[in-house]
Amino acid sequence: MSDDLKSLRIDRSSQPSSGAGPVWAFRWILGGIAVMVLLGAGAIVYKQLNAATEVTTVRAQAAQTGGAPGDAVILNATGYVVAAHKIQVASKVVGKVAWIGVDKGDKVREGQVIVRLEDDEYRAYLQQARGQLANLQARLAELENGSRPEEIAAAKANVEQAQADLANAVVQLDRTRQLYSGGVAPKTNLDDAEARRDAAQARVNSLQKTYELVRIGPRREVIDAVKGQIEQVKGVVAFSETQLNNTIIRAPVTGTILERVVERGEFVTTSFVGERGAKGYVVSLADLNDLRVELDISQNDFNKLGPKQRGVITVDAYPGKQWQGAIEEISPEANRQKATVQVKVKVLNPDEYLRPEMNAAVAFLAEARPGGGAPAAGKPVVFIPSSTVRNDKVLIVVNGKVVERAIRTSGNTPQGLRVEDGLIGGEDLVVNPPAELKGGARVVTKDQGSKQ
Repeated sequence: MSDDLKSLRIDRSSQPSSGAGPVWAFRWILGGIAVMVLLGAGAIVYKQLNAATEVTTVRAQAAQTGGAPGDAVILNATGYVVAAHKIQVASKVVGKVAWIGVDKGDKVREGQVIVRLEDDEYRAYLQQARGQLANLQARLAELENGSRPEEIAAAKANVEQAQADLANAVVQLDRTRQLYSGGVAPKTNLDDAEARRDAAQARVNSLQKTYELVRIGPRREVIDAVKGQIEQVKGVVAFSETQLNNTIIRAPVTGTILERVVERGEFVTTSFVGERGAKGYVVSLADLNDLRVELDISQNDFNKLGPKQRGVITVDAYPGKQWQGAIEEISPEANRQKATVQVKVKVLNPDEYLRPEMNAAVAFLAEARPGGGAPAAGKPVVFIPSSTVRNDKVLIVVNGKVVERAIRTSGNTPQGLRVEDGLIGGEDLVVNPPAELKGGARVVTKDQGSKQ
């Protein structure tokens, strides 16, 4: 290696001339400037990448949905207002609507006429049945009254006339027999006289029986048969009258018309109907003074409730109003798919503000403890703006960074989106979080004036 080092020499002939020095110095200057520019750009990019994102926040609000001061809410649930008994008023006969006297929202009284059907055919059937009944009743009266005196006298006169004819025939037979014995009359005359006497005798016997029947009157069996026919026709008359009366449709209860489904000229039937065919019912109505709130209670919370449990009812449409309620019905079986039990809360003080199918919330109140102790307070309900939720998650600002958290909601209310699980209230949430903002990112919040 030492020999190799000694052999190294600098070639002086390849050195640049004295004029090349400034060129190399210029190149070094340009290179330094480029390095400085790159370092500055890198610093700017690094600063931007690590800069905090400016966001707007809002604070989650915790509140109780109902109850007077001092009442402890043990469970909050949401559902719908329903009518206790919703009735679809149908027709009992087939026919075409001739008149309808109600519209949606009208209040009706029990027995009030709401629809009339065309009744020409039903009136004709009734008239025919009444005619048959009158005919049979007249026949029965004739049988029960028996024969008239004039009929009896006429029958007796016929008998007496026949007896006179018989006596004359006997006299003629005796005279002919004498003539025949004397050899004056032939045998044929005697035979003819005997035949006339026999015919007269038969006629007397026949008229005598007829006279007895007229005098006695009809048989009891005939009268009973006619009575049976009368009862049968009375049933036909009653059915025809009922059918005619059924062309007038009346309100079965006092209530409010919820829906009107027929118009004048439309056909109403009592059998299965298609989507565009005859109507199966004319109106639906309900008593709006008898309302319930239908709730699906999770099986995990079901043990908190009991029969007649008190609750305070609120609806989204009127946030400032409250109604008193109590559990009236608990389903005897659970819903396997939803893992819930249906509960119906009766509205104790309904008014014109509550309407069926409204969203409603019920805050169930704890019963007072024996000895006057205060009941345990329930978990408050948290409300947040829907703009803070992204894919069922929210971004919470904690010490200048965001924390992503999943939540469970139960619907929109005038106070905001109702949160059932995931928040306790007081958290600062990012409003309209950008898609690129992830958990752990640094943020700077704006003063929105909504924090409390």
